[in-house]
Formats: sequence, structure tokens, C-alpha cells
Amino acid sequence: MTFAKIERRSLPGEVYDRVLGELVAGSLAPGQALPSERALAEALGVSRPAVREAIGRMAHAGLVKVRQGGATTVSDFRRTGGLDILPHLLLPGGDIDLTVARSILEARLAIGPIVAGLAAERHGHNNAATLDAAVAAIETDTDPVGRQRQALAFWEHVVDAADSVAFRLMFNSLRAAYEPALVALSTVMADEVNRVGDYRALARAITTGDADDARHQAHELLSHATQALLHALDLLEGDRP
Repeated sequence: MTFAKIERRSLPGEVYDRVLGELVAGSLAPGQALPSERALAEALGVSRPAVREAIGRMAHAGLVKVRQGGATTVSDFRRTGGLDILPHLLLPGGDIDLTVARSILEARLAIGPIVAGLAAERHGHNNAATLDAAVAAIETDTDPVGRQRQALAFWEHVVDAADSVAFRLMFNSLRAAYEPALVALSTVMADEVNRVGDYRALARAITTGDADDARHQAHELLSHATQALLHALDLLEGDRP
């Protein structure tokens, strides 16, 4: 089998990101017709095939509706989109949207304990050395952003032990959304990633097969970041006129 070389960044990918950015920003409203392929190609300085491929990707992702012989219209991404657009929602224009960050942390808080319980029930006893090493990596990394990365690695092992493809794919999407915001969230997440004892207690519950305790420990651990972000949002709301 022969594989073609992968381009570092394709023009259709750039077009996709640019148009999606306009959707997320609200510049293109649901039901609104996109400009024609020719007009988009001229505006973006790319070829029509690049635009056509990007629009095809957007249609496949449920972000637009393509009608043969008619206009391509914008869909309501909140009703038709998937988790893959979360990074665009979290960092629109490069600035973090704290309400989207809150929803991501709320999703972690809801899903994390379930995944931890499954890990304890299924393959936790086989992962003692791996989880202990992951906790040690969190403890020894003195960089706040580095600690967040080590915490993500810890949770990756937990998701693997849970042995659920659906939760694995959810984790992949949430991680892809979260990683670009590591620096921006470092203050909010500092308390959670510094709670090494809680990570150690969660690892112990998983490896001993105690699903109830694993769910409890995961909830306790993940709730701190969510509460910190809710507090930050309250402060921002209070500063607004």
C-alpha cells in the first residue's frame, strides 16, 4: 500500500477554519446563504476546488446544507455540529470564551466519575504502575502548564482502562478543545493539578477495583476547577456595567 505525503497545512483546511470562524462569531447566521464558490475563492485568494472541498467538509460536519443547483446555507451549529468544533468556540479570535470553558469543565465533571468507575470495574488492577507513574509525573512537574499536561496524561490512562470507545472519542474531542487553552486556564486549573493527593487517592481506588470510591474521588477532584471557573465568571459578571 502506498500513502501520499501529508501536507503540513492544506488550503481547504484554511478555508474550512476561516468560514467556521465566521459561523462561530455569528457573522454568518443560521439559514443565511454562503457566498458562491467563485466569490469565496476571490475573497480568500484561493482556488475554487479548495473552496469546494472545504464546503464539502463543512456539509459532512453538519455545519452547512448544500443544495444541488441552489445556494449553500448555514446550519445552526449548536443543533447540528459535533464536538470537533469546540476548539473554535473556546478560542474565538484567539481569546478564551469562559462560558464555553465552563461547559467543557461541566462535561468533565459529569463524565469523569463515570469513566473512573468503569476503569475500576474493568482494567484498573492492570494499571497500577502506569497510574502511579502518572501521579508522580504530576507531582514532579513544577511548571503550571506542564502539570496540566501531566494531568491530561493521567486521565488518558484512566480512559484507556475504562475500555469504552465512546468515552475515548469524547475524551479526544474535549482534550483537543482544552489543550490550546492550557496557558489561559492555568490560574483556574492550578488548584486541581496541585491536588496530588487526590490524584493518588483516585489512582488507588481504580487499581483496587473500588468503583464507588473511584467515582467519588473523581468527582471531588474535578469539581474544584469547575467551582473556580464559576467563581471567575461571577467576578466578570460583577465587573460589567
